[in-house]
Amino acid sequence: MKLGVIKNKGAAVFTDNGYILLTSLGINKSPEEFIADGDNSLVELKTKLSAHKEFITFRNEELDAPLRKPGKIVAIGLNYIDHASESKMELPKHPLVFTKFNSSITGPYDNILFSTSVTNRVDYEVELAVVIGKTAKNVSKEEALKYVFGYTIINDVSARDIQFADGQWVRGKSLDTFCPMGPFIVTADEIKDPQDLQLTCNVNNDVLQNASTKDMIFSVADLISILSQSFTFEPGDIISTGTPSGVGFSRKPPIYLKNGDIMVTEVQKIGKLINTVKEI
Repeated sequence: MKLGVIKNKGAAVFTDNGYILLTSLGINKSPEEFIADGDNSLVELKTKLSAHKEFITFRNEELDAPLRKPGKIVAIGLNYIDHASESKMELPKHPLVFTKFNSSITGPYDNILFSTSVTNRVDYEVELAVVIGKTAKNVSKEEALKYVFGYTIINDVSARDIQFADGQWVRGKSLDTFCPMGPFIVTADEIKDPQDLQLTCNVNNDVLQNASTKDMIFSVADLISILSQSFTFEPGDIISTGTPSGVGFSRKPPIYLKNGDIMVTEVQKIGKLINTVKEI
C-alpha cells in the first residue's frame, strides 16, 4: 500500500487508478496519527478501501512530503563501502549518526532553494528512508524489521562547504528545502527485503549514482537494532540510511548543484523524486 499527502487536502492512499483521501473513507487522521495507530489503522483502511471504486487522478506537483513532522530524522553517514572510500574516510565501526531538522523537509516535486550568500557547494544524495511503525527500544536484529511501518525516499541534500567547515554535519544538512521526501510511504508488507533495492540519482539526465542497498555496511535491521540500544524510536521516526558513491564533492572535478539543475532520485519499488534547483 502507498500512503502519501495531497497538498492542502491531507493524507491519502494511492493506487494505479489514483488516490482517495483518508477523510473520504471516514478516517480523520494525519499521516503521523495513522502510523502511530499501527496495524489497526492498516486493517481499517484495507477494509474500507476494498469497497471503494472511485479514485481521483492527480498531478505530481500536488504531492506533498508524506511526513512533515516526524519525531526525529536519524540520518546515517558513510554507510556504503564505495562512498566511504571516495570520501577518503575509514569504514565506520559503528553507524555514523547525525540528524536533519524537520524544517528542511520539502515535497517530492518541490524546488530545492539556496542562496549563494549561504552556500556555494550544494550536493545530492539519494537514500532509502525507513519509517518506524512502533516504539522500539533494545530491539534485536532478528526482530528489527517488525518495527518498520514502511519505506520512502530522501534526497539528503547537503551544503558541503558548511558541513566540512563546521566539523559536524547538522547545519549543512538542514538548510530549508534540503530534505525532499516521498513520493509515498510504501508499507513494509510490499518490500520484503530492504537490502535488495536499486537506487539511483541523476542530474540533468546524467546518472551520477547507481547502486543497491545490498551494499550497505549496516543494514536496515542493523541500524534499528544498534541505534535502539542508545535511544528509543517512536512511531513516525525516520532513518535515512545513507548514500552510495557518486556524490558531487568526491568527483574530479567536483559537481555541485546550480540554478536550473533537475535532480531525479529513485528507489526501486517506491518511486522517484524530481526536484529543480533554484538560487534565491
